[in-house]
Amino acid sequence: MKIVVDDLRGPEIAAFLEEHLREMHSITPAESVYALDLDGLRVPEVTFWSVYDGDQLVGCGAIKRIDDRHGEIKSMRTARERRRDGVASLLLTHMLEEAKAMGLERLSLETGSTEHFERARKLYEKFGFEPCGPFAGYGPDPHSAFMTRTI
Repeated sequence: MKIVVDDLRGPEIAAFLEEHLREMHSITPAESVYALDLDGLRVPEVTFWSVYDGDQLVGCGAIKRIDDRHGEIKSMRTARERRRDGVASLLLTHMLEEAKAMGLERLSLETGSTEHFERARKLYEKFGFEPCGPFAGYGPDPHSAFMTRTI
């Protein structure tokens, strides 16, 4: 598998992210969906990666810089047919290395608090993320779980 910085201009990643947004809106109330659309990801403070296995897009993720030392993981997704294949672990390892190279000292994230997101929360825990309160403008939300770790 290879991980590449993606400019988010290709139709394949656009469709992949559209599926992500549809899924988030189907399982979470609209006011609790914090996933970014393409325009929200195409900003200077976001670095976005796509994961390919050969020529097949199998995952993606991004880091949004909050300030000089703090970043947020956004848009982590693995293709449904590739879940439990190690794609997310590979990408998260890469993103932690990249965050360190960017000079970040902390990475935080918001994910769902429901059963649907249990595997995601367990993955983040495995990588040293711990529960925390809302950050960077988020407010308390019963549908959200906030996590953070130092790098």
